[in-house]
Amino acid sequence: MNESRPPNTILLVDDEETFRQRLERAFARRGFTVFGAGNYDEAMQLVRAHRPARAVIDLKMTGRSGLEVLTDALAIAPELQALVLTGFGSIATATEAIRRGAVNYIPKPADVDDILRAFDKTTPLSATDQDADFAPPTLARAEWEHIQRVLADCDGNISAAAERLGLHRRTLQRKLYKYPPNK
Repeated sequence: MNESRPPNTILLVDDEETFRQRLERAFARRGFTVFGAGNYDEAMQLVRAHRPARAVIDLKMTGRSGLEVLTDALAIAPELQALVLTGFGSIATATEAIRRGAVNYIPKPADVDDILRAFDKTTPLSATDQDADFAPPTLARAEWEHIQRVLADCDGNISAAAERLGLHRRTLQRKLYKYPPNK
């Protein structure tokens, strides 16, 4: 166990190679020692070998998911500060990521500054701050959140989620391939 690891080490886990390499270069320019992984197995190997201080983990990857990477990486290195990054965000997946130990959850596209700000956010908003910034979601956004919650409850099984939602499987697939509504 490497207790003397430098605080400026970071693991980037994303199967989108171009995006990951862009982030690797940007973090390296800011003085970080960067370890890049394109899948679960590479990520676990790097966590065991280097025990980085921080990790940025993509949620949806080919093979095992980012939530699995998060859970297993924290089992190996409980002191790891991990952030989940995704292009398909929902309240259900954000809640699950935080429940599993992520320090934050942010949507793609995100740059290095966004990621570093997310790592630095350690103080929760007060109740008055939350009320002032709250805008009710649109109907489209509420539908998207509900679909994501049901899909998470069905462990990603589209057929089971479609049955619970009363939709045809293809209709649900079309809805899932669309980007989530902004508001």
